[in-house]
Amino acid sequence: MGYKDLASCVADLERTGALVRIDCEVSAELEIGSIQRRVYQAGGPALLFTRVKGSSFPMLGNLFGTLERTRYIFRDTLKAVERLVKLKVDPRCALREPGTVLGAVPAAWHLLPKSVSDGPILANRTTIDQLPQLKSWPDDGGAFITLPQVYSESPAQPGVRHSNLGMYRVQLSGGEYRVNQEIGLHYQIHRGIGFHHAEAIEKGVPLRVNIFVGGAPSMTVAAVMPLPEGMPELSFAGLLAGHRIEIVQRPGALPIPAQADFCITGVIDPDKTLPEGPFGDHFGYYSLAHHFPVLRVEEVFHRDGAIWPFTTVGRPPQEDTSFGAFIHELTGPLIPTVIPGVKAVHAVDAAGVHPLLFAVGSERYVPYGERRTPQELLTIANAVLGQGQLSLAKYLMIAAYEDAPRLDIHDIPAFLGHVLERIDLTRDLHFQTATTMDTLDYSGSGLNSGSKVVFAAIGEKRRTLGTEFPAALRLAPGFSEPALCLPGVIAVSGPACRTPKGEADAQVESLCRALEGVEGMDAFPLIVVCDDSRFTAAQLNNFLWVTFTRSDPAADIYGVGAATHCKQWGCSGPLVIDARVKPHHAPPLIEDPAVEKRVDELAAPGGPLHGLY
Repeated sequence: MGYKDLASCVADLERTGALVRIDCEVSAELEIGSIQRRVYQAGGPALLFTRVKGSSFPMLGNLFGTLERTRYIFRDTLKAVERLVKLKVDPRCALREPGTVLGAVPAAWHLLPKSVSDGPILANRTTIDQLPQLKSWPDDGGAFITLPQVYSESPAQPGVRHSNLGMYRVQLSGGEYRVNQEIGLHYQIHRGIGFHHAEAIEKGVPLRVNIFVGGAPSMTVAAVMPLPEGMPELSFAGLLAGHRIEIVQRPGALPIPAQADFCITGVIDPDKTLPEGPFGDHFGYYSLAHHFPVLRVEEVFHRDGAIWPFTTVGRPPQEDTSFGAFIHELTGPLIPTVIPGVKAVHAVDAAGVHPLLFAVGSERYVPYGERRTPQELLTIANAVLGQGQLSLAKYLMIAAYEDAPRLDIHDIPAFLGHVLERIDLTRDLHFQTATTMDTLDYSGSGLNSGSKVVFAAIGEKRRTLGTEFPAALRLAPGFSEPALCLPGVIAVSGPACRTPKGEADAQVESLCRALEGVEGMDAFPLIVVCDDSRFTAAQLNNFLWVTFTRSDPAADIYGVGAATHCKQWGCSGPLVIDARVKPHHAPPLIEDPAVEKRVDELAAPGGPLHGLY
């Protein structure tokens, strides 16, 4: 049942043709990342790089590169996970389907980690500089671990039961870190390790941390799972693996998975932070250098035949897109049990995952009256924005289940169309103007700070969305090239933004004035001002990426006929989102031409990677 270690998974995938060995020498600095991204885009196999320049350890990439391969890796245990989820969603199924309970009992045993006195992980010691030094993008601040499993325990309640296993960025080199002695630990807000760190600071004790790399594939998945409060990630890893996770317990130390490929042990320095980054992230931009905690390295272990798994991130879709789809398959049915009234939630990957969230909820308030205004939908929206990582959303668009029970929340054009057809822009926009935001999002007012907006749509269609521009369409000076992104959505090229952060842009306001009174504009409730309207409108993913990663709702939403009534902002004409690049935004990711030429050559006819991409 399941793979106990990474090597057995690699062997199985190679045997079935789902993994390819790359035996030519390639560099972990830019080359390997570029190859992995290209193979992912081609829907290709997992990749085992056996000759990594400057390191004796092989590197494994694109392991979760397709949803089908990810399902195959966990094929032995998915049914058991589904049974337990089914019991959680509807406990009555235990009475209707006793077999569900019987099938779930053996799997539940795997939730308990198993303590052992020794394991393969303790076979060898090395140093940080001997690990593969993966650098994915030209301006990355150094080498990073991109699939780390960062383990910590509550200082107030030590033990696995109150542990956290999370995937937090780890910088191995560069910057001001002392070689082999210090590494950077970047964790975002709303992360479990942050609560442990806060406890340690309050108690005046150092926070001990272990960083695992590799091991059973279920450990990697567990590190990114949004699990219910009180369920340790190590327990879920055992459930998904189909066996209890063996952990080595050493006196006075945190546990280490016996089958891990690597483990870095250390303590977060209580008196020190250092600049971490830059790093090319899943928004498609660099997260810039900021001070984050420093881990004082104590020991670096690795097993015999250790394999270094990695991924590269960038503008979606990337490997973490497939990863995320698999996680949603596992956890999606649980969302209604956590937030009453919610029917479905979809974090839109192409928009950078967190910036744009779709939701469908019930509208059951005042059932004897005419449902013409969002009521329960607003209660649900507030609950969604207060729930774990969902709270990182900037734009939440929520629709009423009763209006369209068959609306597919994953059909992005259909869902956007449904909302734009029904929303009352004078009433149904609800802002949080000074709140927390994703650490990686630079569109807001500062690090971790920005705003949110809820689009709440209910009732019958208010408008038919247009596909042909009004004959009277006129733009303000400096704006040009209107292009249709979707029915009812226009992109317009605007002048380069020079407006300081937090100030209203006079040019966008002039565009709003120019559009007042233009006949036929009701059919186009959303206008996106951007740097290149042709690029923005060329593909759905371009529209999503530009619009929602380059705007902060409170600062960048304008409206034709805008007015405020009782602190409620709205507009009588189209909503205008300023999605131009701003002076305070982080730079987008651009590949190194020389490296890309070398990677092209490797895949040319007769080259060692021909046919992979």
